[in-house]
Amino acid sequence: VNHLYLTTQGIYGIALGVVATYVFHFVLFGVFATRIGLGQLFLDCAAWVAGRFAGGPAKVSIFGSALFGMISGSSVANTVTVGSLTIPAMIRLGYKRHFAAAVESASSTGGQITPPIMGAAAFLMIEFLNLPYTTIILAAIVPAFMHFFGVLMQVHFEAKRNGLRGMTREELPDLKEAFKRDWPTVIPLIVLIGVLLSGYTPYLAAFWGITLCIAVGLLNPRKRMTVSEIFDGLRDGAKYALAVGAAAATVGIIVGVVTLTGVGFKISYIVTSTAGQLAAFFGTVLPASWFGPQTLTLLFTLIMTGVVCILMGCGIPTTANYIIMATIAAPALGLLGVEPIVAHFFVFYYGVLADITPPVALAAYAAAGMAGADPFKTGNTAFRLGLGKVLVPFVFVFSPSLLLVTSGFNWADFLLAFLGCAIGITALGAALSGFFLVRTKAWENVLMIVGAMLLVAPEIYSSAVGLLLLVPVLIRHLAARKEPAAI
Repeated sequence: VNHLYLTTQGIYGIALGVVATYVFHFVLFGVFATRIGLGQLFLDCAAWVAGRFAGGPAKVSIFGSALFGMISGSSVANTVTVGSLTIPAMIRLGYKRHFAAAVESASSTGGQITPPIMGAAAFLMIEFLNLPYTTIILAAIVPAFMHFFGVLMQVHFEAKRNGLRGMTREELPDLKEAFKRDWPTVIPLIVLIGVLLSGYTPYLAAFWGITLCIAVGLLNPRKRMTVSEIFDGLRDGAKYALAVGAAAATVGIIVGVVTLTGVGFKISYIVTSTAGQLAAFFGTVLPASWFGPQTLTLLFTLIMTGVVCILMGCGIPTTANYIIMATIAAPALGLLGVEPIVAHFFVFYYGVLADITPPVALAAYAAAGMAGADPFKTGNTAFRLGLGKVLVPFVFVFSPSLLLVTSGFNWADFLLAFLGCAIGITALGAALSGFFLVRTKAWENVLMIVGAMLLVAPEIYSSAVGLLLLVPVLIRHLAARKEPAAI
């Protein structure tokens, strides 16, 4: 009991300290940024950029969720805010209700991995890894992009398969008018990011962001904020922060028990030893030139860790899941030579999947309620749309250059990893959607799934085989597309 209450390894530990300092300020900034109209401007920009293409409202949902995620950092808040506009539009266009809800929830889940806010995770990583805030948000850029890219490709293939049109010119917002109306709302976000990138503390960045939000709200004649609305914003910010704080305090008990008993090291040992045994077995089956013993051990450790992250996330919030897994699983990856920042991003990335993984898929269920859809069906579809997120962590573990800030970074490795990841996600999305340039056949889906898996592997041989598997599919689709019946 003394360990849990009287030390910094228990309830009053890093997690609660981060919520009380960093997180509260940025939650408050997100609330005020939304109240002054920044979220609506983001949605107008997203509609103007993506609305005209096939399946327009669904793509607006993805772009809007990516932009709104910059100031939110909450999957459910992102889903409710953006989905109130995009879900009805998708249903009117012809998307099934459960698919419309799944698109929004899968997109909104990316809000927790989108810099600069990233929920509480970015600030927890600052304390766990003792790294500057700018390093964390730079590392998050490419993984966040890959998540939204994966959802976008599946939505595009689904729209093409069902012949869904884009938004008409009359349905698109007037971007010039939107900026004329809401341009002051961008100032707080620009200043916040500028202060962060200048090397100042997150506290100062949040202070100026909140101050400018209130100033813009009071001075903007097109959408003036009253004093009572300012107090409402303060109240809402405190309520959201309290919810995160309660989870952090509860997790502090688990972390305290883990550190006191040493069970974290035991679990790390069990995971790595089991992975080593599996690697020894499969090493006799797979070509040695493709996967060495150390690579296989790491691969199986990652698979086991990812499964545990998803299962843990089915019962606890994302932030709590990250704290626990960073305490238990990240050290196991460190024993195999994975850099600390890479290990932490791996467990965090997989933990976020829980928000769209049944049976406890909070973001998916929130979207299902708005769409009047079956919650479980929505959750399953959202998980399928977010499956690109399953590949991305493996890529940045085996090719750390994808995070931009790891030791030994070089642009050649980055470009190879980026292209391999993008092609793999596209192939996986096409297989899951049943459409690429034309409708896919069963054997093509198998080739694309296997090819996608091989493209994320670290060895050049396996990546080359993955690309070769995709060639017959591409040739068949290019030929079929030229036939009049396929047009």
